Amino acid sequence: MPSRPTQKDVADLAGVSITTVSHVVNGTRAVAPETKAAVLRAIEETGYTGDAIARSLVTGGTRQIGVAISLLANPYFAALMQAIEREAAAAGYTVLLADTHDTVKTEQETVRTLRSRRVEGMLLTPAAGDGRVISELVSLGLPTVLIDRLTMRTDVDQVGSENIQSTSALTEHLASLGHRRIGLVSGMPGLTTSEERTLGYRLGLGRGGLSWNPELVVSGHSSREGGAAATAKLLALPDRPTALVVANDSMMVGVLHEVRRQGLRVGADLALAGFDDVEWSDLVEPPLTTMAQPIEEIGRRAVRLLLARIKDPDRPHETVRLPPRLMHRASCGCGH
Repeated sequence: MPSRPTQKDVADLAGVSITTVSHVVNGTRAVAPETKAAVLRAIEETGYTGDAIARSLVTGGTRQIGVAISLLANPYFAALMQAIEREAAAAGYTVLLADTHDTVKTEQETVRTLRSRRVEGMLLTPAAGDGRVISELVSLGLPTVLIDRLTMRTDVDQVGSENIQSTSALTEHLASLGHRRIGLVSGMPGLTTSEERTLGYRLGLGRGGLSWNPELVVSGHSSREGGAAATAKLLALPDRPTALVVANDSMMVGVLHEVRRQGLRVGADLALAGFDDVEWSDLVEPPLTTMAQPIEEIGRRAVRLLLARIKDPDRPHETVRLPPRLMHRASCGCGH
């Protein structure tokens, strides 16, 4: 029975050193195109399958996609990951997940780690201020789809929720119930989702016949602790708000804690409307009125866009915004 081909067999056939074969297989150093082509031909002819990377050089892909996402940033990202994995598996791809911790430095490191694993494409939820990471992926030509936090760029595919009109609708709903002092617990500064939802809130005020008041907007920095601190600040105003729009469910946890700490009743003393609709939204008392993001569809569309980009790198770039659905419950004081 013939022995399994080795890198030496490939090197002999291609007329190069074993070191050169290693550089081609592992991508550790640039190799002249004609030399690389000779090595690839030799890998194919010898049937060398020393590792998945060598096979991928011949077959044209590792059948792996990378996902760089902040698992702590939002409870709904766990549901998003499940949707991504299901869709990728259905297409015969495996998913490599890396947690960015929502910082640019960690994101840069995780993206480079995923690239070193020879992923065929990348799904990325960008951290605030990380334009350089996106530009690097685009300049490398690595198929990339941004998820959730969309940018104004037109050189990369993107999938996320529509934020402006949906937050406007939440704000208008509270205004229609007679609230005149509607506060906003906004997300982390610098994130497009935060900016868009703040813009939607402002638009909703205008449509509800109310004027913009900057003292009614406090950033909760997209965290539970930040949500509690922002709520405390808003409720300490001499003329405090009677309703709050909360820009994500991580902050909503903190908002609920602070409201109850102050002995206020949600829906009676203070109306609440949120954004995300995680699984516990209808389990708290009273159940939360929220804008439910189409998480399953976002995950599905992101994977499909990425696979389409891998197959056809020159196709036009797309930005897909999917409408959330209003889940009308009792926290807004409607008695639903």
